[in-house]
Amino acid sequence: MKLALKIDVDTYRGTREGVPRLIELLKKHDAGATFLFSLGPDHTGRAITRVFRRGFMKKVSRTSVLEHYGIKTLLYGTLLPGPDIGKRCAETLRAARDAGFEVGIHAWDHVKWQDQVALRGERWTGEEMGAAYVRFAEIFGEPALTHGAAGWQMNLHALRLTQRLGFDYCSDTRGRCPFIPIYRGEIIACPQLPTTLPTLDELIGLEGLTTDNVAAHLLKLSENPPPTGHAYTLHAELEGMKLLPVFEALLAGWKAMGYELVRMRDLFDTLKLRNLPRHELIMGEIPGRSGTLALQGKEFLA
Repeated sequence: MKLALKIDVDTYRGTREGVPRLIELLKKHDAGATFLFSLGPDHTGRAITRVFRRGFMKKVSRTSVLEHYGIKTLLYGTLLPGPDIGKRCAETLRAARDAGFEVGIHAWDHVKWQDQVALRGERWTGEEMGAAYVRFAEIFGEPALTHGAAGWQMNLHALRLTQRLGFDYCSDTRGRCPFIPIYRGEIIACPQLPTTLPTLDELIGLEGLTTDNVAAHLLKLSENPPPTGHAYTLHAELEGMKLLPVFEALLAGWKAMGYELVRMRDLFDTLKLRNLPRHELIMGEIPGRSGTLALQGKEFLA
C-alpha cells in the first residue's frame, strides 16, 4: 500500500529553509518523496492580483499567508526584486537529489504560471516551460523526467509539451487514480498521476479543522486508498516550516496504517501503462481552493 509524497517548492524562502528541513524529517522517517522546484525568479508578491479571484480572500484569512511566507517573500516582485531561485539555491536543489529523492520541475516563475497560463498561447507557454527545462538540466546535468504544474494550472500547449519534452509522467492534476489525459478530444501521451488527497491549506479553517486536529482528519481520509495508492501534495513553505509538526504527525500516522511512503516515481513504476484508463481532463473547482484547476474527469471507455 503506497502513498507517494509530492513536494511543491514555490519560493526562495521555501527552497532555502523548507527543503533542508523536509529532507531531514523524511530521512528520519525513512520516507521517499518527489521535490518539484520553481527554478526561476520568486515573484510571490505579484500574487496580490488574486484578491479579485472569488474565494481567494477567504483562503488567505484561513491559512495566515503572512505567517507562513513572511513579509519579505510577499514583497518579491513588487517592492523587492525577486531572487533567482535556481541560481542562488542550486546546491540545495542538488542536495535533495543526492539524498535519494526524486526531483522535477514545478515552474519557472511560479506566480506567473499559476496566474496566466490559462489565458496564454503556445509561444508564451513554450518559453516558460522551456526556461525551466533548460535551467533544470544546467543544475542537475540531466533532463527532467517529471513535471507538476504550479497551482494545478495547465493549458493545451503545456499538455502537449509534457510529451515533447520527454517526461515519463506528470502530476499536474487532481483526481482519483493514474490516467492518460484527453483534453478537448486530443489524447496526451504522457500519464498523469494526480494528487488524490486534499492539502493542508485546503482543510485548515474549514469545518472546525485546526493545526491541532487536521492531521487526524487527513489520516481518516486516507483509510481506504484506491488500488493504485494515494498521492499527497505538500508545500515546502507550509509543511517544511510552520506546519512541520503536523506533517511529522502525518508521516507517523501513515506508517502506523501500513503505508509505504514513496516517491512519485515509485508509484509510477508499479503501473502497467498499457492498462491505464483514459480520462477527460477538465477545469473545475474543489473545496478549500480558489479558482479553477486541472481535474480528472470522466473515463472514456473503449
